[in-house]
Amino acid sequence: MSEGLRERKKRETRERISDIATGLFLMRGFDNVTVAEVARAADVSVNTVFNYFPTKEDLLFDRQEEVESLPGKVVRERKPGESALEALRRDFLDALDTRHHRYGFHEGSDTFNRMLSASPSLGARLREMDEAREKSLARTLADEIDADPDDLVPAFVAAQICAVLRRLTAYAVRRMLAGEAVDAIAPDLRHRADQAFGLLESGIGDYGARRENASQATGSGKGTSALLPRP
Repeated sequence: MSEGLRERKKRETRERISDIATGLFLMRGFDNVTVAEVARAADVSVNTVFNYFPTKEDLLFDRQEEVESLPGKVVRERKPGESALEALRRDFLDALDTRHHRYGFHEGSDTFNRMLSASPSLGARLREMDEAREKSLARTLADEIDADPDDLVPAFVAAQICAVLRRLTAYAVRRMLAGEAVDAIAPDLRHRADQAFGLLESGIGDYGARRENASQATGSGKGTSALLPRP
């Protein structure tokens, strides 16, 4: 159904307020900008701002629903014969290769992430979004396989996949905040992503198994233990 004039104007107003707010936040820091200042810059009332955005954090995370639903969307739109894990691996690597913003691997994301790391309230919202994204993926997986309501496997799978996505993103962000460009990080990040998704695909199995050295085998000496990663 086509968008009506009223709906289009509301959408454009919402986007304009969010864009102006984001610009102010990036320039001065999230905690240093008030909603009243955003309203003045957007030439609207404070009440109008809150009509579109219930909280100040919503001004920045205006695409929160899209972010939270992304893994589930990728799973629902996976190719014939493609597993949920394969689909998410493919989507992650595609975003990395194309520098698409959906996983934060684009030029300029260091400025955005620096602002996020400086604000406790934004950090709290990010954690809420991570939890919501995991739950959304679990629901999608359960729906796709018609799982029993008491089946915990979809939740287990969603938790592992989302943990990998979080850790990979956090690793990239840490290096970007240290001053490295996305192009410099990308090859190593791809390698680490292959390792992480490979572990999910094959299972952690005997990772972390203790190995006896020669002295332990013969009963002499204290010896040492080692962690055995999978090949």
